[in-house]
Amino acid sequence: MNQTVTHPAAAPAGSGPSENKAFLISDLCDLLSTYLDADAVSKIYRAYLFGAEAHKGQKRVSGEPYIYHPVAVARILAEMRMDEKSIMAAILHDVIEDTTTAKDQIAYEFGQEVAELVDGVSKLTNMQFENRAEAQAENFRKMILAMVQDIRVILVKLADRLHNMRTLSVMPPEKKRRIARETLEIYAPIAQRLGMHGLSLELEDLGFSAMYPLRQRILAEAVKRARGNRKEIVERIQQTVNSRLQHEDINARVSGREKHLYSLYRKMKEKHLSIAEVFDVYAFRIIVDNVDTCYRMLGVMHNLYKPVPGKFKDYIAIPKANGYQSLHTVLFGPYGVPIEIQIRTEEMDKVAEAGIAAHWLYKTGDSGSSMAHERARQWLRGLLELQQNAGNSLEFLENVKIDLFPDVVYVFTPKGEIKELPRGSTAVDFAYSVHTDVGNACVAVKIDRRLVPLRTELINGQTVEIITAPGARPNPLWLDFVVTGKARASVRNYLKNLKKEEAGDLGLRMLNRALSTYSLTLDDVPAERVQQVLKQYQFKTLAELLENIGLGNRTALLVAQQLQVAEADAAARAPADSRAGAIRNAFSRYVPSFFRGVKSPKHPLLIKGTEGMVVSFAKCCRPIPGDSILGYVTAGRGIVVHTEKCKNISEYRKRPEKWIDVAWEKETSADFAVDIRVDVINRRGVLATVAAAIAEMGSNIDSVNIRERDGKYTRMDLTIEVSGRKHLANVMRRVKSLELVAKISRIK
Repeated sequence: MNQTVTHPAAAPAGSGPSENKAFLISDLCDLLSTYLDADAVSKIYRAYLFGAEAHKGQKRVSGEPYIYHPVAVARILAEMRMDEKSIMAAILHDVIEDTTTAKDQIAYEFGQEVAELVDGVSKLTNMQFENRAEAQAENFRKMILAMVQDIRVILVKLADRLHNMRTLSVMPPEKKRRIARETLEIYAPIAQRLGMHGLSLELEDLGFSAMYPLRQRILAEAVKRARGNRKEIVERIQQTVNSRLQHEDINARVSGREKHLYSLYRKMKEKHLSIAEVFDVYAFRIIVDNVDTCYRMLGVMHNLYKPVPGKFKDYIAIPKANGYQSLHTVLFGPYGVPIEIQIRTEEMDKVAEAGIAAHWLYKTGDSGSSMAHERARQWLRGLLELQQNAGNSLEFLENVKIDLFPDVVYVFTPKGEIKELPRGSTAVDFAYSVHTDVGNACVAVKIDRRLVPLRTELINGQTVEIITAPGARPNPLWLDFVVTGKARASVRNYLKNLKKEEAGDLGLRMLNRALSTYSLTLDDVPAERVQQVLKQYQFKTLAELLENIGLGNRTALLVAQQLQVAEADAAARAPADSRAGAIRNAFSRYVPSFFRGVKSPKHPLLIKGTEGMVVSFAKCCRPIPGDSILGYVTAGRGIVVHTEKCKNISEYRKRPEKWIDVAWEKETSADFAVDIRVDVINRRGVLATVAAAIAEMGSNIDSVNIRERDGKYTRMDLTIEVSGRKHLANVMRRVKSLELVAKISRIK
């Protein structure tokens, strides 16, 4: 093992970059031999020889041999005490992507498990993408799927990203910023989500300096100046704490905790604080020997300094999603300065720094590391469901980003199970966190045994009970307030499938209606002619054509015109009975069963209250059942329904081919949004009085806009949900009866 690699940046994970450190492959083998047997080290060395040969002649942007990078990545994983297959995969991780070596060859040489790990971190190089964002999203989706199968994939990828960030200075400025942004938005949050605090912090600080070099430099100088001014206070607090520990006979380790630059920057940006306001917080970590001592230490600290109300968090009883455990409290320190205290055991501290890597670093016997590992697997299983519901890779990536930044809230199921959700989550988010089917079928919610609207935001400690109903389905309006990626993806997926089904049904009705001007139905058109038109419009099936007509991407009149062209000739060539039978048989091959049996309507199209579907309702006039309406065909949105008196339809009059006659079904079970204006006398509690009257009549309030008209009156514009004109009239009549209401009207 005498081959050497001289590496400029081979510091272990968490220790920061080292610019001129000589690094030998034998050094890696020596490090590995401290926890792996000789046979495993020999296999890793063989993988190194294979990788060096595969990358022979390749250079990095810095000019150094390419093999330096994989060996450095393996070194980072060796510091985490990862298993032999992870180290082999790290050395070979770019072989599939950047050389002619195939996955099968790696599987033959080193086993299928190593080949799958290498393939999991390899980008999709043989696919063409429209833009970089789509390529990034699709590669990320591929990596996530590999992570679900083997969690070590993300550890190899994070080590790869860490070394790339340490050596990023040689890259062109534009590429440097792009990689830094990707690191800050995706990889650092993933490391944090997996509990790898040390690695996450280094990725953040390296990404911050590459993305915003000037801001980083100014902030670093400000912190350096502030550190000198606070030294005396830090020493005094530490002495006081140590003195109290001796008095209580508690064995503990106390250390000051320096805030990292990027976390300072993010806090300043989010809360609009100055550096003095952010840095004037003194943070300490107290490490004790067991859980009981953690709580005893908490009592000692609360006796030493007064606690700040509402700032205590018990992550030991209720661990974070990544397995992190600790007691957090904020105290009023000397001179009135706030002190942040974290109290945890040695095992908790190890898991807090290493996260899922602790599963290998401290062996699986540690319950803390095993819990972090299991929680990571639960999160990955959630990502798998997320990607199955996402429409495309870009949507999936955005949903994952939402879930990577959770300021969490803890709530309980009726059976006492704890659910962790991002802050701002609603009852609908909770329902989807239980199960997708529960979310799809939820109709109401009880929070602490009281019925509340589904859009109600959840707060810590509440007990949430979801009420479902057979046949219920997601409401498109939920997309306005759901927070979690799973809820958003599930609602979109349901509506997308429903929209496709309804678009085909609507398209068939529109086409038959257009064909009726030629005294035809689709059943009368020869199958050969249908095939010609499909080929002309480049559709594989009739169902696709009908769907596009329903969505407004194709005009039914033009398609009908094409279909009827050869009808006269076809009629002369075939007997009527045999022709009709042939058409019916051909039609059944092209059209799904839910399209069949629909004849050309001799009356206007009937519409249901499917807000946000193929039939949508214009927000300018907000039509409701009972209004006289017209439909306008819009590309990509299907039919948009307006009231006949809507001012906006005048500009559409010039395009009569886009108009379609529509009418309400006799019975509609949906609720429709409508705007009303209420002028009320200025009194305390008037909004609550009006809201109670509206709720009394079985209507919900979607939004309220209040502005004072003059000293005596206030104007309230409300968007409420009603089932039709009769329901609206009842609501308005009830509100008008209130003494405080001067005037009420519908806004059109």
